Amino acid sequence: MNKRVYLLAIVSFVVGMVELIIGGLLDLVAEDLNVSLGQAGFLMTAFSIAFAIAAPILLTVTQKVERKRLTLISLFVFFVGNVVAVFSPYYSILLVGRIISASSGSLLIALCLTMVPSIVEEKYRARAIAIVFMGISASLVLGIPFGLMLGNAFGWRAPFVMISFLTLVSMAGVHFFLGNIPPKPAISIGNQLRTLKNRKILLVQLTSLIFLAGHLTFYGYLTPFLKLEMGLDGTWVSIVYFVFGIAAVVGGGIGGILADRFGTKSTILSVTILFGLSMFLIPFTTASLPIFLCLLVIYSMLSWAITPAVQSYLIELSHEASDIQQTLNNSAVHIGIALGSLIGGVVIEQTSVELNPTIGGVFIIFALGTAVLSMSKKRTQVLSSQE
Repeated sequence: MNKRVYLLAIVSFVVGMVELIIGGLLDLVAEDLNVSLGQAGFLMTAFSIAFAIAAPILLTVTQKVERKRLTLISLFVFFVGNVVAVFSPYYSILLVGRIISASSGSLLIALCLTMVPSIVEEKYRARAIAIVFMGISASLVLGIPFGLMLGNAFGWRAPFVMISFLTLVSMAGVHFFLGNIPPKPAISIGNQLRTLKNRKILLVQLTSLIFLAGHLTFYGYLTPFLKLEMGLDGTWVSIVYFVFGIAAVVGGGIGGILADRFGTKSTILSVTILFGLSMFLIPFTTASLPIFLCLLVIYSMLSWAITPAVQSYLIELSHEASDIQQTLNNSAVHIGIALGSLIGGVVIEQTSVELNPTIGGVFIIFALGTAVLSMSKKRTQVLSSQE
């Protein structure tokens, strides 16, 4: 395997960490900047919205720029965004820093995914893309535990100091080891969106969006849930997040095995059902930490077990445009994260954090509905008649 693939995976990991790393530190941010938990949660929402919107636009605008040069420029802008976060004295400035990080980070992830096929032999392409995706998924599930550990020890700004340093290391790695990569013609945003005319594809993309929205309605506010509903201190909160992160990474691997063995459709449906059930059960386990942790392991494994199946299903539906679907699915995931973070903030502001997992579970029911519609034979017949 070309060593540059691992370099791109490291870049993806560093970039991905910044999205949810603030999730475990919401109470610290809220207290330091004198804002509510809901407003602090909006920092995740704004990041995800900017990430989802910026990726396809920036990739199209910069299609003629040499890839290594563009990667270095994007990493520098990403570094600036995190430095702004480190020194932000007010909530509004922190929000600007998050948007800068999101916009440049979205382009970096898109670049990593599109550069991989250019630096490996065709027989290694799928494996190389999977390695980069592992960097992205690992950053999303491990970002909060790392951030929580540093934040509790040195303050909420410490994680952004770490990411800034790792960004500089990544820039050095790209400068010395990536090599020049010529640009390829980008597919216009209009052509990307036209693929959603296929209702099966549209519905499965909606499934990803709604699934992540339900997940983040609870997971984005897990720290206040653990502290307010279960009375856990910072040490136990850190332990819970590490348990979640490890289980989620394992779940992603298991999800791929299940999809290969039992098929993408069966895996998507079964994982969605079990995931929704686990969310509805969570409020009933808060009296017993061991039972809660057991259920949390199941919940966290299921949260990422669906990803390989969805990606494989999109390839089955649109093999000739699989790259487009992966890009759109990445945007759908981040829109879902934004929506879930926003809704979770509203729930915690208007009612109680106790309701967050239940409200999230309701979204999972809708995700199950869109998945069933996408896979139904009746829908296939309707599509055939229209085509």
